[in-house]
Amino acid sequence: MTYKGYMIDLDGTMYRGRERIPEAKAFVERLQAKQIPFLFLTNNTTKSPAAVCQNLANNHDVYADPSQVYTPSLATAAWIQADNDGDAHGKSVYVIGELGLKQALLDIGLTFNEVDPDYVVVGLDYDVTYHKFELATLAIQRGAKFIGTNADTNLPNERGQVPGAGSVIALVERSTQQKAFYIGKPEGIIMEQGLKKMGLAKEDVVMVGDNYNTDIKAGINAGIDTLLVYTGISTRAQVAAQAVQPTHQVATLADWEV
Repeated sequence: MTYKGYMIDLDGTMYRGRERIPEAKAFVERLQAKQIPFLFLTNNTTKSPAAVCQNLANNHDVYADPSQVYTPSLATAAWIQADNDGDAHGKSVYVIGELGLKQALLDIGLTFNEVDPDYVVVGLDYDVTYHKFELATLAIQRGAKFIGTNADTNLPNERGQVPGAGSVIALVERSTQQKAFYIGKPEGIIMEQGLKKMGLAKEDVVMVGDNYNTDIKAGINAGIDTLLVYTGISTRAQVAAQAVQPTHQVATLADWEV
């Protein structure tokens, strides 16, 4: 099957924490050699697109442009803009998250507000504290819209499966008795925005990832073909038990012909 464009996950697909996945570099270079457009569609909200590219280059010898990276931080900012008819100036937000998420929200004109914000956005925060959870919970109880960046319960890194954004968001869901409105994979929102950014139709694109519950379900939810690679979260036994199978499955990206 030949595709005009690729959406590619990062954690577990391009690398595992600081650990390189050797086949990933060659895969990206094959796409670049054939001038096939690709977009790194990650659920990682901790870094800006520029920082994502810096990490790929410095630690994994994979080279891309920041315009080829799309995160739930950018997708959340775009959704909030759309929620305000294209202009979020004058609106405020409380954020549990890292710089990549905060910067994307500041860039659209939102101001930070710990007491009575219009939105509470919760993502992965490596320094999350009880006090941050308390502020988020109280703000949501006062009426703020509760947005979760993505539902990943775990992230694969060199130490194993560590807590992901979904685990952080789950605590706020329990404390507020409210379900977050999710933006990132497996939701269709980030996929539709990714397609717009690439300028391609969904039938011309494949979603590549290691996690059935995020990457593959995102493709399924958006009507996009999927390619599951077994270098990260999901195992063959787990995937075999699913009612809807990935369009394609490979042990590593070396097994895929672009």
